[in-house]
Amino acid sequence: MTAQYNKMLEPLDLGFTTIKNRVLMGSMHTGLEEAKGGFEKLAAFYADRARGGVGLIVTGGISPNVRGRLAPFASQLSNRLQVAKHRKVTEAVHAAGSKICMQILHAGRYGYHPFSVAPSAIQAPITPFKPKAMSVRQIKNTIRHYARAAKLAKAAGYDGVEIMGSEGYLINQFICSRTNKRTDEWGGSYENRIRFPKEIMKAVRAAVGDDFIIIYRLSMLDLVDEGSTLDEVITLGKDIEALGANIINTGIGWHEARVPTIVTSVPRGAFRWITARLKKELTVPIVATNRINTPEVAEEILQNDEADMVSMARPFLADPDFVVKAAAGKADRINTCIACNQACLDHVFKNKRATCLVNPLAAYETEIVMHPVQQQKKVAIVGAGPAGLSAACFAAERGHEVHLFDKGSDIGGQFNYAKQIPGKEEFHETIRYYRNRLTDAGVHVHLNSEQSVESLKAGGYDDVVIATGVEPRELDIEGADLPHVYGYLDVLRDHKPVGKRVAVIGAGGIGFDVSEYLTTVDSPTLDVQRWHKIWGIDQTYAERGALAAMPADHAKLDPNPRQVTLMQRKETKVGAGLGKTSGWVHRNTLRAKGVKMLAGVTYERIVPEGIQVSVDGKSQLIEADTIVVCAGQLPLRSLEAPLKAAGIRVHRIGGADVAAELDAKRAIRQGAELAAAL
Repeated sequence: MTAQYNKMLEPLDLGFTTIKNRVLMGSMHTGLEEAKGGFEKLAAFYADRARGGVGLIVTGGISPNVRGRLAPFASQLSNRLQVAKHRKVTEAVHAAGSKICMQILHAGRYGYHPFSVAPSAIQAPITPFKPKAMSVRQIKNTIRHYARAAKLAKAAGYDGVEIMGSEGYLINQFICSRTNKRTDEWGGSYENRIRFPKEIMKAVRAAVGDDFIIIYRLSMLDLVDEGSTLDEVITLGKDIEALGANIINTGIGWHEARVPTIVTSVPRGAFRWITARLKKELTVPIVATNRINTPEVAEEILQNDEADMVSMARPFLADPDFVVKAAAGKADRINTCIACNQACLDHVFKNKRATCLVNPLAAYETEIVMHPVQQQKKVAIVGAGPAGLSAACFAAERGHEVHLFDKGSDIGGQFNYAKQIPGKEEFHETIRYYRNRLTDAGVHVHLNSEQSVESLKAGGYDDVVIATGVEPRELDIEGADLPHVYGYLDVLRDHKPVGKRVAVIGAGGIGFDVSEYLTTVDSPTLDVQRWHKIWGIDQTYAERGALAAMPADHAKLDPNPRQVTLMQRKETKVGAGLGKTSGWVHRNTLRAKGVKMLAGVTYERIVPEGIQVSVDGKSQLIEADTIVVCAGQLPLRSLEAPLKAAGIRVHRIGGADVAAELDAKRAIRQGAELAAAL
């Protein structure tokens, strides 16, 4: 044990059982819960995290009945025939030395199917299905179903259950007047509205006995209109504690809230303050959550007595060995979660399997397997961007002799541009991780080393991997060669001076990144108090849901030094192609800065005064001192054909393979899959 993280690594005694440290792997749906053979894969997934040292795991949400499912065929636990598959998971986790709780989650009006039910027939803004109002009989049956699911979970070998009472799901819907308009004993007064979670707590404790962990996920900040007050949250917390909860976990924000809570632009540990506030009122262990992604942040929260445990979900997708690395004094070797959501939550909301941009093995432990090599090869990888780094590390760790070349002076490729974008500072961590991993894996790194066909032929390589990335697509319109026309690399790589009025051509991910870069003086992500004010989060909790009015002095809080117009040819909403769970944050951020967004633009010509465009058939001049072109990329693969002609085995990955849009998720995954096959 390292003294640096002694509080994080300290056991937590619950009386009848002890959790070996203060780290909880938070609930996260993977999609394996519904896949064919999914529970065998889930067993491997969770066992990896258990071997990695996490004290307590909470599964993805499992419904107690059919109407509570998240989707038509989502997982539920309601009869003994379903117990056996869950036992595969619990046995694997216990054999690996950890404990595991099953989360019981009833979607309520968030159910993405026509059979959803809720306290009142009020449709959620994030699903097309309007729920039916629950009858009193349905309410009482649902309470029994929670207890039945908990009893079955105990039979399946789980160490406990987590009752999901936050994030806007069914229990939360009963608690808040926003979604509970009932006039019977289950609605109206706050006492009536919290009857549902209290009756569930009673029924679950009676069903499982005293020697079974019950975690209650308490919505401490609803962040929606007509949410709970602080006094109401404290009241419910005390009632739940009195009814036998062993641990109270923190819930932050409803899924429909217009306040970001987990994306990468949210400061680390941004919501620890509310957990600390509740901890003063309760006696059972309290868990802090959201954007805790390093052992330093976790340890600080625990040392400051702001929580008794810390919950991390996505950080265990990024690195299953998070805890053992921290314990061994190797925190600099942790593959840090960058909170991008691209391969985890964005996948889940598209009914795809969750994995991780920076760790493509997550949830694929039984399918992408890095076996030691039978015969060592000498491999050249040209390009030290995300794809090349991934391929180099995995291939060397398998036992190949790997030489990684890059014509630049540092590794990272496009990540070196991403890390400059306000709100994307976490990309620094990924570059740090790969730099250390290359050393540990024994990769021969050759920087400032541009390769040719001749040099690669002379190297005697068995395989050459082309990971040379992309080059920006040039704009083919009149005036594109004028001196005030820049490519995005001129701005992010070369840091050329940019004027006060800017027109950005292309509203994909790069266009949004460039716009944020040009309109930000100091990143709010690095100033948690200012970030709260910008997003209207009231830390005094004077208003329901802790929502304050959006600040009138936004320009002072987040000054914008430029007038930016962001344009795209497509007629769809600007930013429609951004991540499902993060795109709205980027759009709202730029909108608040006064960025003008235009869709359906025809670019006519660039002139010294700006750019002449046509929108809805009307020609107009957008005045600009600088034009920044973010109009796509082309693959760099000039070495491929002559190497193949020379009889050398050549592989192409990352942007050199497909350059339609910069896609680090695909690039890193391609690198891993190629390395596994070499």
